[in-house]
Amino acid sequence: MSSLDTPARERGRKPRLTVKDLARDLGMSVSTVSRAFHPHAIIAQQTRDLVLARAAEIGYRPNPFARSLITKRTSIVGLVVSDITNPFYPEVVTRLTEALRAIDMNVMLVAASATGDFDEAVRLLLTYQPDVTIILASTLSSEARRECGEAGTPVVFFNRLSNDDNSFGVTCDNVLGGAQVADFLIDRGHRRLAYVAARPDASTNVERKKGFVDRAVERGLDPPRCLEAGLFSYEAGYAAAGTFAGLSPRPDGVFCANDILAIGFMDGVRRELGLAIPEDLSVVGFDDVAMAAWPSHALTTVRQPVDEMLRSTVEIARKLATHTSAEPFVQRIPPAGLVERLTTRDRRTADQLTGDHHAR
Repeated sequence: MSSLDTPARERGRKPRLTVKDLARDLGMSVSTVSRAFHPHAIIAQQTRDLVLARAAEIGYRPNPFARSLITKRTSIVGLVVSDITNPFYPEVVTRLTEALRAIDMNVMLVAASATGDFDEAVRLLLTYQPDVTIILASTLSSEARRECGEAGTPVVFFNRLSNDDNSFGVTCDNVLGGAQVADFLIDRGHRRLAYVAARPDASTNVERKKGFVDRAVERGLDPPRCLEAGLFSYEAGYAAAGTFAGLSPRPDGVFCANDILAIGFMDGVRRELGLAIPEDLSVVGFDDVAMAAWPSHALTTVRQPVDEMLRSTVEIARKLATHTSAEPFVQRIPPAGLVERLTTRDRRTADQLTGDHHAR
């Protein structure tokens, strides 16, 4: 007989306590003890306190799966993320997990590679019967959405939107954010603009580009040149510098789809093209991740309204987990502001100084 076949007691491992063990220890019925762990169950407060105190003493914890057979809820929120290497998402996952735990929701994280089968990751999660699934950094196929619906698991998209009208979504107003970047650069004298694009299927990328391009044209500029980087990654941004080298005339203001893309792009144009930032061109990102403020980057960027986005997402998850009926909707929250650092400059001042110099 292998060690795995050996009973727990014989291997020296303490057996897992059950609600029956706790009830036997207290001399109460299983139903009475079970009710003590449900905040809204009818039970004398003195009895509840006694059960909870004894459970803490002996190390008993309710089995969420056993409880789900009674409540029809697992209190599990599934988080599915495909772009975990993007610095924006680890920060969000950490804070979202804390916020969900604060309302007694258990978090199950499933990460899929950017090139992997995201739908398969969702199917894996569904085997644990989450009350709600929150999708970060990706969308779902129509088949996967159908499977979530059949499983009775509502889906909330965070920072990306689905083309499915039957889904909930919480996102920054990316069109507005893109327009703000165009205004910022134009107001500081930039006239030749470019956009470094990421995933063509990502709503964040599409909307930021739209806001940026449309506002530039509205203000009388030629449409910004578009450099297709393909991904929200440092490597994609660095490679985009090669495409930038072939542009003529060279843009003087560049907006990148997110911060990590902008950081890669800046390193690329500095190292491969020998350009100086912001002397030769200004660069703006989007997200305001922690590393954007590092002195080595000091990136001008649009700050996402993360606090409001998280509050809204958690509230939607709470309502859906308690089976509160709600019509699917998308909430777009305005950016928290544009943070000006050292990767942009006011070209009007430089042009004025040059003009004064020539006048003398």
